Amino acid sequence: MSGGVDSSVAAALLHEQGFEVVGVTLQLYDRGVASGRPGTCCAGRDIADARRVAQHLGVPHYVLDYEQRFRAAVIDDFAATYAAGETPVPCVRCNQRIKFRDLLDVVRELEADFLATGHYVQRRDGIEGPELHRAVDAARDQSYFLFATTRKQLAFLRFPIGGMSKAETRAHAERLGLPVAQKPDSQDICFVPGGDYARTVEAVMPAAARPGAIVHLDGRVLGRHKGVVHFTVGQRHGLGLGGGAPLHVLRIEPEAAQVVVGPRDALQTTRFTVREFNWIGPPAAEAARAAVRVRSSRPPAMATLRRLETGRIAVTLDVAEFGVAPGQACVAYDGSRVVGGGWIERPPPATLWTTALAASA
Repeated sequence: MSGGVDSSVAAALLHEQGFEVVGVTLQLYDRGVASGRPGTCCAGRDIADARRVAQHLGVPHYVLDYEQRFRAAVIDDFAATYAAGETPVPCVRCNQRIKFRDLLDVVRELEADFLATGHYVQRRDGIEGPELHRAVDAARDQSYFLFATTRKQLAFLRFPIGGMSKAETRAHAERLGLPVAQKPDSQDICFVPGGDYARTVEAVMPAAARPGAIVHLDGRVLGRHKGVVHFTVGQRHGLGLGGGAPLHVLRIEPEAAQVVVGPRDALQTTRFTVREFNWIGPPAAEAARAAVRVRSSRPPAMATLRRLETGRIAVTLDVAEFGVAPGQACVAYDGSRVVGGGWIERPPPATLWTTALAASA
C-alpha cells in the first residue's frame, strides 16, 4: 500500500471479497525530505495516507523501513546507469529488487497466500502456468515495468485492478469511502524532486558532473557541456548549441565525457542487443517473432528476437525506430501477453558511426 488510490482500492476490493488483508507500506527514502512534497509515493504523507486507508478498512498495517535497500538497489543503480551514458528505468529495478524480491520474502514469512499490488497489469492462468498480460486500460498499462518478474514470482502475485480503467478504480474508491479517493496520481520518479534527474545523480555520484565536449558525428567540436548526466539518447532540447539545423543526441561516451550529436535521421536503427533478458513466456530455442516496446511511451513494433551465444538477445526490427536508448527496457509481447524483456545495450562505436554517416550522406 503506497498511499495512493490504486493500491488502496486493490486492498479494499480484496477486503470486500472476504480475504484477510494485511496492509504493508515500504518507507523507501527519507521522510524529512519527502514529507509534504506532492506527487510522490512511499514516504511522508503517503505513509500516513496508507495508514488511514488501513484504519478505514479495519485491517492490520505495517511500515517496513527499506531505505538502505532502496538506495543500494534502485537509487545507486539509477545514478550509475546515467553516469555510464545510459537512460535508466528505476521503476523496473524497484519492482524487481524491492517489491517482488525483498517484500515477497516478507510476505511468505507472514504465511500469506499471495501478494496483491495496485499495478495496472493482468495475471492469467495458462496451460503452462501463470501468464503476465497487459492491462485492459492501455493508457494505464504498466506491463513494461514488470518484465523482470519471474514465473515463480508471478505464481504468488495478484493484480486486482488490472482489468479496470482508472475511472473505474476511482469510482470504487468513492463507493468504498476511501479517504484517498480524490488523491492525484504520483508524478515523475518518486525520489527525484521536480524531475531534476541530473541533480539527483550528481548528489549520489559527484564525478558524473565531469565537463566535456559536444561533438558532431562528422568530428567537429560544437561546444561544451557540464556533464553527460544532463543528456539522453534522442534528446533535442537543452543542448546549448544555439541556432542552425536541429541536432539530436546520438550517443553518450562517458569514458571521454563526450556527447555525440547529429541529424534526427541518424537516430534510426533496426538492430540492437539486449542484456539480462528475462523470459516470462516460453523461451524461444533460436529465434522468435514478437512485438517489442523500446520505451514505455512507444507502441509495440514487430521484430525478430535471436539468442546469441553470449546469452544476450539480438533484436531486429521490421521498421526502424528513432532514439532506441541504451539503458531503457526492451519488452516483448505475444498479443497482450508479456513474453519477456531486458536492457538495451550501447552499440559499439563503429556500428553507430557507420550507421550515422550513412544516414546523413
